[in-house]
Amino acid sequence: MKLRVVPILLAVVCSSLILFGGWFMYRSYAMETPLNELVSQAQGVEQVQMELSNQAVNIKVKLNGEANLREIYQKVATEGANIIGKRQLTIQVENNSSSDLDQWWSLVLFDIAQAMDTRQYSQIPATLEEKTATLPGLQAVTEMDDNNVYVRLTHEGKSKYIILPRVPARLGVWPNEQVQ
Repeated sequence: MKLRVVPILLAVVCSSLILFGGWFMYRSYAMETPLNELVSQAQGVEQVQMELSNQAVNIKVKLNGEANLREIYQKVATEGANIIGKRQLTIQVENNSSSDLDQWWSLVLFDIAQAMDTRQYSQIPATLEEKTATLPGLQAVTEMDDNNVYVRLTHEGKSKYIILPRVPARLGVWPNEQVQ
């Protein structure tokens, strides 16, 4: 039995094109486009870039000063749940920050990190409110959900958005107890 090389190679190339072309079309039109439109329609979103992989959905957004990052995150997580599936959702914000905001944030970051590490999240708004007096005209807004703490800083028309991931308390056996 003599095999013809050209028809076999042609069949492999055609089936590969159909398979990978179909996968690309599905991923683009059934997953990325609806999720991109969902994010774009959220109030305060000016620009969206998306990267979809098998393990994660990374969304990079540019927001105006009126955006509510917590609402955007929840909208994407709930309304896009069927597209996201079990992938990890990450939203990165392209900040329109100033050197004053960045310098002020670096000064309060230690107190915020300490509150996050000790899971005393109620200290975050109190710390920010206390420290805003050091930069006249600064407004700090904090919100929280089950996954993150959201901070929005605005000063002289510039804004800085920060997402601080919460680490949920772990249930388990106490270190000195023995499991039988």
